[in-house]
Amino acid sequence: MAEPLFDIPTFLASLPGKPGVYRMLDADGRVLYVGKARQLRHRVQSYFHGRAQTSRTLVMLGQVARIEITVTASETEALLLESNLIKRHRPRYNVLLKDDKSFPYIHLATGHEFPRASFYRGTRKLPGRFFGPYPSAVATRETLLLLQKLFRVRQCEDTFFANRSRPCLQYQIHRCTGPCVGLISREDYARDVADTVRVLDGRNTEVIADLGRRMEDASQQLKFEQAARLRDQIAMLKQIQASQTVTRAAGQDIDAVAIAGSGQEYCVSVVFVRAGRNLGSSNYFPKGGLAGEGEALSAFLAQYYLARGAPDEILVSQAVEDVDLLESAMRERSSHAVRIRCGVRGTRARWLAMARTNAELGLSMRASSRASVTDQLEALARELQLGRAPTRIECFDVSHTMGESAVASCVVFGGEGPVKSDYRRFNLRDLTPGDDYAGLRQAVERRFTRILRGESPMPDLLLIDGGPGQLHAATGALDSLGVQGLVVAAVAKGADRKAGQERLFLAGQEVPLILPPDSPALRLIQRIRDEAHRFAITGHRQSRERTRRRSPLEEIPGLGPKRRTELLKAFGGLQGIRQASIEDLAKVHGISRQLASQVFERMNPGS
Repeated sequence: MAEPLFDIPTFLASLPGKPGVYRMLDADGRVLYVGKARQLRHRVQSYFHGRAQTSRTLVMLGQVARIEITVTASETEALLLESNLIKRHRPRYNVLLKDDKSFPYIHLATGHEFPRASFYRGTRKLPGRFFGPYPSAVATRETLLLLQKLFRVRQCEDTFFANRSRPCLQYQIHRCTGPCVGLISREDYARDVADTVRVLDGRNTEVIADLGRRMEDASQQLKFEQAARLRDQIAMLKQIQASQTVTRAAGQDIDAVAIAGSGQEYCVSVVFVRAGRNLGSSNYFPKGGLAGEGEALSAFLAQYYLARGAPDEILVSQAVEDVDLLESAMRERSSHAVRIRCGVRGTRARWLAMARTNAELGLSMRASSRASVTDQLEALARELQLGRAPTRIECFDVSHTMGESAVASCVVFGGEGPVKSDYRRFNLRDLTPGDDYAGLRQAVERRFTRILRGESPMPDLLLIDGGPGQLHAATGALDSLGVQGLVVAAVAKGADRKAGQERLFLAGQEVPLILPPDSPALRLIQRIRDEAHRFAITGHRQSRERTRRRSPLEEIPGLGPKRRTELLKAFGGLQGIRQASIEDLAKVHGISRQLASQVFERMNPGS
C-alpha cells in the first residue's frame, strides 16, 4: 500500500465516537468513498488496523489523501446524508445506482372543479393524488387509456379545457364526457372520478357492486342506454380483475427486490405490486464498488427508496444489513411504516422468484449486449483509424417542419451502449427557416461550450447526421471554440436512402468512406444515427404540439383567462374572433376599445 498523504494516528485519535458520515478524498479533492457509521471512531479506525482488507479496499486506501467527517444527530440521519452524498459525488468505490429518470405516476388534480387524470413524472409536490409508481411510461399510458374507456375522465390540459366552445374529438369517440362545455353535471362527473380513484386503489369488487346497483336503477327507469354503458363498464372491470393476482394483502403496496451477480457486476430487479396487482418490473445495474452481494443489495435499497419513498412492504431475495435502520429511514422519508422481509411464502414467494429470474436474465442479457457493443467499437476504431476503441461517441441531428419548431438532438454512446442520462436537446433560436447548417452549428457550439466548462466529458468521436455541408458547419463551430484533435464524421444516406448504403465524410478527407453493409462498425453507426434522429424527431414533435396548442389570444398582454373565455363564448371560437371587427370585439364584456384593437391586430396581422 502506498504511503498515505496525511497523519493517520493523529487523525484517528481525534475522531468522535458519534454517528456520522465519512468521506475519503484523493490528492485532487475527488471523493473516493462515502460511508456511514454508528460510531465514526470505530468504523474509520477499522480501515487502518484490525480486520484484514480486500485488495480493492487496499488500492483505494493507497489513494486517500485526507478524510472528512460530518457528525449527525442519529444513525438514521447519517444514512440519509450518505445517500445524498453518493448521488451528488458518485464516488468511484461506492455502490452506484444509475437512475437518471424518475418513475411515472398517474396524477389526479383533485383541486379542479372537473379533475383531470394525467401522466406525471417528477417530484410529488403538486396538489392532488398520485397513483403508482408504474414500471414504465407504457404501463402508465395503458392504464390512462383504460380509465378513459371506463369512466371517461378528462385528460386534457387546463388551458385547453378553459377555452373550449364545443366538445373535442375525445368526446366524439366516447373517451370524455364533455365537462368543458357542460355536457355532464358536476355531480355525475364527481362520481366518475370517485370510481376512477377506487379502481386505482384496487377496489374493483366494490366498484363492480356499485355499478351493478346503478345499472338496475337505470333499467327500472327505462334508461336503457345508460344501463348498457354501465353493463359494459362492469364487463371490462371483471375482465381486468380476472387477469390480476389479488391476495389477502390486496390493500398493500409491495415491491419484490432480488439481486444477481458476482464480483463488481450486479443486476437488481424490482417487481411492482400495487393494491395486489402486478404492474411489471424494472432492472437496475448498480456499480459494485467495494461491496459483496449482500452489501450491494443493502446499498441499492438505501439509494433507491430514500430518493423516492417506499411502499408498505419490501421483499428481498436475501437478508440485508441494518434492516432496522433502513426501515426507520424509509419510514421518515415515506411518512408511513415500511417493512423489509425475506424468507416469505405463498404469493409473496412467487413475486420474489419472478424478481430473481428477471435479475438473472437481465445480467446475462447485459453481458451479451456489452460484448456486442465492444466488438462494434473495436471495428469502428479500425475503420476510422482511431488507434483505440472510442469510449464516448456523440451524435447530432436537427429536426423541424418547414422551419417550424427546430430542435437539435445530441445522443451519447459509451462502452455499454446508450448513455441516456447524457442526452440533450437544443431548441434552436434566431434561425432562417430551414437552415439546417446554421441550426447544427448553433447546437454544436452550445454543446461544446458546456463541455469546455467541464460540465460533460469530451467525446472521442463526433458523428453528424448529414453530408459535407453539415460536416463543415460542425467543424466550423468547433474551430470557433478552439476544439482541436477531435475526430468528426458526417453520416450521409446513400442514393436510395436505404440502410447499408451510408457514406462517411471525414474532416480533412475529400473521398467518402463506404463500409460494407455487414460491417459491425456500420451497424453501430446506423444505430447511433437512428437514435439521434429518433430523439430529435420526438423533441420537435413535442415542441410543435406545445406551440400549436397555445392559443394566439394567450400572447396578448392584458387579455387574461376570463376575458379570453368571454371572447370565445361571444364569437364561438378563434375563427369567429378573426372575422369580428374592432367594434364587435369592443362590445364584449370586459374588452376595452384599446384591447379590442390589440386583439384585432394579433388575429389579423398585416391587415
